[in-house]
Amino acid sequence: MSRTVCGTVLRRLPAAGSAPAASRSSGRRLQAVPRSEPRRGLSVSSRGTMNVFNREMKKRQKNWAASLQDGHQYDYLRDEVGSRVADRVYDIARTFPVALDVGGGKSHIAEHLSKDVVQRLFLTDISEKTLKQRRQSEIPTHCVLADEEFLPFKENTFDLVVSSLSLHWINDLPGALKQDVDDVQVHYPGIMEVMTDLQGMGESNCAWNRRSLLHRDTILAAAAIYKEMYGNEDGSVPATFEILYMIGWKPHESQAKPAKRGSATASFGDLSKISQPADTDKS
Repeated sequence: MSRTVCGTVLRRLPAAGSAPAASRSSGRRLQAVPRSEPRRGLSVSSRGTMNVFNREMKKRQKNWAASLQDGHQYDYLRDEVGSRVADRVYDIARTFPVALDVGGGKSHIAEHLSKDVVQRLFLTDISEKTLKQRRQSEIPTHCVLADEEFLPFKENTFDLVVSSLSLHWINDLPGALKQDVDDVQVHYPGIMEVMTDLQGMGESNCAWNRRSLLHRDTILAAAAIYKEMYGNEDGSVPATFEILYMIGWKPHESQAKPAKRGSATASFGDLSKISQPADTDKS
């Protein structure tokens, strides 16, 4: 594989806030909705330990989520983040002959890209059922059933590698993912809806040290405390998804080369003078 990467990782954080809510079916763009009725909505604010996660369980969770009759209703977060990753690919301003989407599931990124940017795409996922539901795009796509931790590709195969909302379940994750952070806040009727939607997304906990079963009284108590601490005036509760971005690409002859170290003709100290008015001769 190449070192070219553009990806996202998801971390779920409880957070209070009064940012405008938006329908979870809003697609690429966030749209504000009235706060008078509790509903799900989106709003925006701006080293991994080995063998933490049970990858076999994650495969079962994603297969289960893909088998839901109404599974599309849980795609709102992947749709939104997929479009944001695609926007970052467009920022590179070049064409990538062969690209890889790691853990791409239903291909939430490629539907926002054109074949002028990516000419051929390999889409991998640990879940066969999810791959079968991939969305069509104008980019020729090859689906590969593979675990993100054991990708079956040779070095330097791809010109671009992207990933969206998948890398956070990988056991050996570089600390570099702490760069380029983005928060997406979702407003839910209650904590039960938060857990239901995470399950529907295939995002249930798969850590080896997880508790296999929570007592109903524990869940109800947690729901009451969460609502008391973070609840909105309209009765909804916020959940913040912290999206971590990274982006890089393989060097190409069509792109500008960095200047030689020490060749600068201006210092950073001169930057403060840019906004100052130039002296004029009043004589």
